Amino acid sequence: MSTERAEDPPALALARRFIDAVEAGDVEAARACFAPDARIWHNFDDVEQTVDQNMALLEWMMRKASSRTYRITRLEEISGGYLQQHVLKLRSHAGEELTMHACAIVTVADGRIQRIEEYLDPAPTARLAPASGAG
Repeated sequence: MSTERAEDPPALALARRFIDAVEAGDVEAARACFAPDARIWHNFDDVEQTVDQNMALLEWMMRKASSRTYRITRLEEISGGYLQQHVLKLRSHAGEELTMHACAIVTVADGRIQRIEEYLDPAPTARLAPASGAG
């Protein structure tokens, strides 16, 4: 768990709050970290998601994985936001551990996430979906 630190600048405090919410499976706390019109882009499909679409993905992940743990390997404040590198470990309900490495460039304005550009390979999460692709 990342948990905010007193010395964190506002952007990094937001980053830790967001990760804590995702790890805890708290969709509303995660949603509160976003500006209503925020967009989330992923390198693997070149599509921008809305906050609602991203929260639906988070809800799916919570249904399919019994736990989510982030190991933050790099978290730096950058101009207009923060850069985060992490390893996400998911545990399936069957006990299988899945690992995903990712890097996110996050734009922050008025204390909320405006945009995430996330670079990752989603292949490990394919094992969470049933063979039919239905979720």
